[in-house]
Amino acid sequence: MSQSIDPSNQFDITIVGGGMVGISLALLLAAQQRWKILVIESKAIAASHKTQYSSSFDARSTALSWSSRSILQKMAIWQHIEQQAQAISSIHVSDRGHFGLTRLEAEEAGVDALGYVVENSWLGSVLIQQAKQADISLKDGAKIISIQPKAESMQLTIETEGQRQLISSKLLVVADGADSTCAKKLGISQQRKAYGHSAIIANISLQQAHNKVAYERFTDQGPMALLPLTDFENDHRCALVWTQPSEQADGLMASDDGEFLSQLQARFGDRLGKFKRVGERVCYPLALTTSEEQVRRRLVVVGNAAHSLHPVAGQGFNLSLRDLDCLAQCLANQPQQTDVGELEPLLGYQKQRENDQRNTLIFTDNLTKLFGLSSSAVALGRNSGLLMMDLVPTLRNQFAHFGMGSAQSGVDHG
Repeated sequence: MSQSIDPSNQFDITIVGGGMVGISLALLLAAQQRWKILVIESKAIAASHKTQYSSSFDARSTALSWSSRSILQKMAIWQHIEQQAQAISSIHVSDRGHFGLTRLEAEEAGVDALGYVVENSWLGSVLIQQAKQADISLKDGAKIISIQPKAESMQLTIETEGQRQLISSKLLVVADGADSTCAKKLGISQQRKAYGHSAIIANISLQQAHNKVAYERFTDQGPMALLPLTDFENDHRCALVWTQPSEQADGLMASDDGEFLSQLQARFGDRLGKFKRVGERVCYPLALTTSEEQVRRRLVVVGNAAHSLHPVAGQGFNLSLRDLDCLAQCLANQPQQTDVGELEPLLGYQKQRENDQRNTLIFTDNLTKLFGLSSSAVALGRNSGLLMMDLVPTLRNQFAHFGMGSAQSGVDHG
């Protein structure tokens, strides 16, 4: 490493992005106890963790698959996360206005839950608290000024509170989100396919208990999901993800709460009784984005910087977590004295992840297309498929395990 850089700023692995993906990778790597690790985050996160659980009605959430639970167990943090996680015991899939539907059951799949819904604030707090207890350096409130590839390292110039520092790292991991600043600085472009739809995210108060059932309902305007949340002040809650053509989504965002709930009720139906209340609404445009490069010598791109998916099947963070687990294993499998930034193990990681990434991207993209087509022939075909799945346990089981991440990861679900 360059002698001009302070030894305290020389690292084996530097992760840019201190969100759920970046911190998760840092914890998986720190468990090996063989690398000096730094996480750089643009926001102030060092003091954001909480030792006590707190919530709000509007808390945003993440759906975790069964395979993600297994990875979080490996990180020794699942026992903390599950304290505030809502288990999903059943997933109800239907096509509005048509006969096809199917129900996936945890018991039939041989697991105690098909997945879990966790508030982001709690999940993030647990991750950060664990990172502060691990042997991980954290520089938050830091802006990346430049990135210079060198023969023996990646050299970063960062700025914190007006002060610039040089950082040297044998491996740089880019985990700073879909519109990655680091990727742009490194000349890595993204392929982007806009769907022309937007997703409205909000929490909904229910008249009756959700009974741990997640609903995936396909409509003529786009799919909607209602995911079970833990109760808040005796209110039954679900997390809503409602995709609409962008112009119609803008109209829904502009409507008052009463009109919004009326439109939602008309689209979803009465399976959960009357919708009583809607919390803060957030809307964002949907696109499938993929990085044209995920590895170079001394460089890996992960998380939404590598692939950002349609939320229809809730696979985004779960796919990223499987990537991180594989990357940590590939690096750990190298001999102790191996340079962690060498290309060969990084190419091995990329090859191992190709099928899962491709299959998950194709699955979510095609699911969106299939249920977005309105012709009677297509509707008949997809509803026959849902009906067939409902009648044939083997098909149901395969679909459930794909959603749980076990079809790709080989996780034991016994």
